[in-house]
Amino acid sequence: MIRNISVGIDVGSSATRVVVGEFLKGEKNPKIVGIGEAPTLGLRHGYVVNSNLATMSVKNAVSMAEKTVGVKIKRAFISLSGATLRGEMSSGGTIVSKADGEVTNLDVNKALQDCEDNLNLGNKKIIHMYPVSFRLDGKEVLGRLEGMRGTKLEAKALFVTYSVVHLEDLLGAIAEAGIEAVDVIASPIAINNIVLSERQKIVGVALVDIGAETTSLSVFENGMLVSIFSFSIGSSDITNDIALGFKIPLEKAEGLKLGNTGEEFSKKKLDEVIEARLCDIFESIDNHLKKIKRSELLPAGIVFVGGGANIAGLPELSKSILKLPSSLGTTEIFGNVKTKLRDSSWFAALGLLTPGKDTGNYSENSFKNLFRDLKNTIKSSIKQLMP
Repeated sequence: MIRNISVGIDVGSSATRVVVGEFLKGEKNPKIVGIGEAPTLGLRHGYVVNSNLATMSVKNAVSMAEKTVGVKIKRAFISLSGATLRGEMSSGGTIVSKADGEVTNLDVNKALQDCEDNLNLGNKKIIHMYPVSFRLDGKEVLGRLEGMRGTKLEAKALFVTYSVVHLEDLLGAIAEAGIEAVDVIASPIAINNIVLSERQKIVGVALVDIGAETTSLSVFENGMLVSIFSFSIGSSDITNDIALGFKIPLEKAEGLKLGNTGEEFSKKKLDEVIEARLCDIFESIDNHLKKIKRSELLPAGIVFVGGGANIAGLPELSKSILKLPSSLGTTEIFGNVKTKLRDSSWFAALGLLTPGKDTGNYSENSFKNLFRDLKNTIKSSIKQLMP
């Protein structure tokens, strides 16, 4: 019997995680049948600085997952995170093509294509595209456009972009590990699939993923992604501050950060060190929320995920500084089963297993072209490395 298996790979700055899910008949969520984890080497702020080490990290995590599931992993969905992940808003428009003024799907696609043409992409590649709003003859249209009549159709869309060089390097390292990428999905998009409710996304919510070296902020409103931004600051900065403040090894500092305090350390001083760096992260978040006019204006507040979300007292501090409801992200994908995957640092890999829900309507065709171009680049790079 053929098994319906899906694999997600999340190459983070500190750890590479692999999750294997099997879709059983009649079940809404996949059954997790294998996991693998290995320290990530060769990455900095989410991008590859040493491809051989990055490839080895993927191989080690995949090998562990293969042992737990008893299946050879050849294809996987890949999450994208890191400092170059961005959301860019663009506007465009078109004249309705039919003589009687009836709007067709072709007109909608033309308006969205014009939005893309008006983007200054430079060295970035589009990963997802989300229509945000449409206007027909100057009036906003909610719901279906096809069948309405008018002359000029205007559109506004959010494009999720990523450095093309960093994308090539990441996919190259994964290909060298013997894995074919089925699709690439921005990490916050994968996480929101399993963490945020439709109600939260309708009224307005921010998803904050605090990784080791980067923090991403994604804002949803009216059921749509309206902003995405990444900051080059993460939980390892807190570890470094503790190590410097107490003159202790990084391993011990990591334990202190996660609440494993010893009597010989001042809890008051420790709290001050942690809060100082968390305030830097919250300040970056609030500055971006002010920029998009959402500061203190998200009814569903902020939902924290990622390894950095495990720091004690984080939601309370966030509430007092950002003046918004704050909570830790959870997922119902496991029901009542106790598992290490409930740690939200696994959520990006987990969310990749159900990628069809909310990856934007740009991904499918665009990615085929994007991946074809990248495959050619990767092949030529690998040939150059051969003896």
